[in-house]
Amino acid sequence: MKTDRVPELDCYCLGRQNLTSGLCRMSGFFVSGVPMKIAKILNNNVVMVQDEQGREQVVMGRGLAFQKRIGDSLNAAHIEKVFALQSDLLVRRLEELLHQIPPEVMTTCDRIIDLAAQRLGKLQESLYITLTDHCYFAIERQNKGLAIKNVLLWDIKRLYPKEFELGQEARAIILRRLNVELAEDEAGFIALHLVTAQLNNEMPEVMHVTRVMQEILQLVKYQLQLEYNESSLSYQRFVTHLKFFAQRMLTRTVVDDDDVSLHAAVKDNYPKAWKCAVKIAQHLQQSYQRELTAEEIMFLAIHIERVRKEGQ
Repeated sequence: MKTDRVPELDCYCLGRQNLTSGLCRMSGFFVSGVPMKIAKILNNNVVMVQDEQGREQVVMGRGLAFQKRIGDSLNAAHIEKVFALQSDLLVRRLEELLHQIPPEVMTTCDRIIDLAAQRLGKLQESLYITLTDHCYFAIERQNKGLAIKNVLLWDIKRLYPKEFELGQEARAIILRRLNVELAEDEAGFIALHLVTAQLNNEMPEVMHVTRVMQEILQLVKYQLQLEYNESSLSYQRFVTHLKFFAQRMLTRTVVDDDDVSLHAAVKDNYPKAWKCAVKIAQHLQQSYQRELTAEEIMFLAIHIERVRKEGQ
C-alpha cells in the first residue's frame, strides 16, 4: 500500500535500521536517544529504558535481555522495536501487557496499526494497548474454540467499510504471521477499535454511535422510501457526517446556529429532505433528550437530499 505522507502519530519508535543517525523511520514512529541502558527487564525479549528526558520507553527484540542486567547497554543489532508512548499511564499499561503477551503478537498488532495509520491517518496511541489486548485474547479464545459473535457485524460492514476492510486484512496478517484464523466477527471488532482510535472515545460509546447512525439511516430510508447506493460518494459522505454528528450528539456538543438565511434557503429548496431531518430531530429528542439546532438540521437535510436524489 503506497502512501503520499507519513501519518502524524502521538507515539514514536526507533527501528533496527540506522540506529545511530538520530531520527529514523519505522512503522510510523520516530525517537532519538541511543545508546540505551536497561532500566528494567520484563523478560528475555522486552526491557525498559529511559530517554534523555527521563521518560521510559519499551524496547523489544528477540533475546534482547539474555544474560543482561540493569544498567547494561543494549546491543543495537538486537533491537527490533522501541515504543516511546507520550503518556506515562500508557507506558505502565504497555509494560503490564507485555508481561502477558508474546512479542510476536505485539509486533503483529504493530504491523496492523501501522497499516491502519497509513490508510486512516492519525490514530490515538492508546490503540497500541486496546487493539493488542483484544487481538491477544481473540487468539486465545479461538484456540480454545470460544469465538464471540459480533451482533453489530452487519452494521459495521455498512457504516465503517474502510475500517472493516482493515479488519479483514488484520485477520490475514494474523493468519500469516501467527497461524491463527480468526472469524469474520473479529474483523468487525477490530474495525470498532479503529473507529474508536479515530474518534478518541471508549468502545461502548463507539457502539452507541453506531446504533444512532443506524437508527438515522433507517429513518431516512423509511421516510423517503429509497434504496441506498452504498458505493456512492454521497452515501459515504452521509455516513461520515453521521459518525461525527452522532458523536457530538452523545457528548452533548452543540453546533450553534450560524446563517439563518441559509437555513431558510435549504428548507425551501429541499423540502422533503428538510422534513425528514426534522423527523430525525424529533426522534433524537424523544429517544436521547437531545434537541438539534437549526444548523444541525440543515446539514442533515443537505446530506439527505444528496442520497435522496441518488435513490430515486
